[in-house]
Amino acid sequence: MKVPPAFKSRRFLLYWVGHLVSRAGSQMQLWSLYWHLRTISDQPMVISAIGLVRILPILLLSLVAGVAADRFNRRKLTILTQVALGCVALLLGLGTWKEFASLGMLFGLVAIQSVVSAFDVPARQALIPSLVPRENLANAYSLNSIASKVGGILGPAISGIIIAYLGLQWSYWINAISYLAVVLALYLIGEVQYEVEKRSLDLQGTVGVIREGIKFIKNSPIILSVMFLDFFGRFFSSAKTLLPFVAIDILHVGPIQYGWLSASQSVGTLLIGLYLSQKGNLRNQGMLLSISVIMYGLATILFGFSASFWLSVLALILIGAFDGLSSIIRNTVRQLQTPDEMRGRMMSISQIFFKGGPQLGEMESGLVAQLLGVPFSIISGGVGCVLAASAVIKRYPQLWAFKGDETLIDNTE
Repeated sequence: MKVPPAFKSRRFLLYWVGHLVSRAGSQMQLWSLYWHLRTISDQPMVISAIGLVRILPILLLSLVAGVAADRFNRRKLTILTQVALGCVALLLGLGTWKEFASLGMLFGLVAIQSVVSAFDVPARQALIPSLVPRENLANAYSLNSIASKVGGILGPAISGIIIAYLGLQWSYWINAISYLAVVLALYLIGEVQYEVEKRSLDLQGTVGVIREGIKFIKNSPIILSVMFLDFFGRFFSSAKTLLPFVAIDILHVGPIQYGWLSASQSVGTLLIGLYLSQKGNLRNQGMLLSISVIMYGLATILFGFSASFWLSVLALILIGAFDGLSSIIRNTVRQLQTPDEMRGRMMSISQIFFKGGPQLGEMESGLVAQLLGVPFSIISGGVGCVLAASAVIKRYPQLWAFKGDETLIDNTE
């Protein structure tokens, strides 16, 4: 084991620690929310509707958020979004504590959270390349994935214990406190230098720069194919909102075991992230990405067939490992193939794909589960993931041939 190259940057190390703490809190809240919804309603379609609530603000605001990330100070914008997300978490805890948190209130607060997240993700993701040298960027995203998945293990696992012994409201309140970690890290980092869009902020200018971002993506077959793989793979294999149904109705376990199930996917991603953090630049990235998405779908099929707690844990670990590998490669490809002044807009468009896929997929999985049962929903989703990935690979043969060291081409002209 050696110190990962990206950790030699003090600013990235500070960001990483803050991100890890905040991610643990966010995942604690997310999985607690799914359990909370299941205690209010036993209808998969009702609970999975949270995916639609989460994606609509992103679809409506992502392009504008990308312009904001390229026009304004990304560090300060991220601080504002973190504070706002913390306030939403406080309100969720208060509503749960005082027992007036209805479905309508939960959906409303999640919608507000999604509005803020639409601006948060492009700003944060576009900030990372400014914290490390270019040659360490793949390593930085591998470490970022590790932080996300360590948080994804700690948060859900602790959430089960908190639900069982302290009550749901404490999951929300602890998450509110966790956002302070990112705020403190960004304060200690200080000012960050990067290319900023200089043109006018009037309506015509804003529409123009949005069009430039869309044109850049359209003229970048590697980035576009990565986005399609991301969207369709996660659309078909997304069934997070069904996990409470799997735990309660199929595996017949309680909140603590539910927390372990919720953390299992992140265990797999953490393992692959630790392995990749010791590697230099990955070769044959397009081929690795394509295979990992297909294996992600096959692991989902295994999870759908499982009626055993430990087999379900194993399947979720495999899902996390293959999703983690593809996620690290996707992030690296998108950032290295995009000029700095375009990164905010690229991430805003990517956000529609990597958030739209799983959140619309939650709606799809809930509808199928409502009509045909939870196992069929999960299994058919895995099959759909494999078929969709195969179609994208066939449509974009240059993705399979992509090595990862190709020179950045300016596609803005």
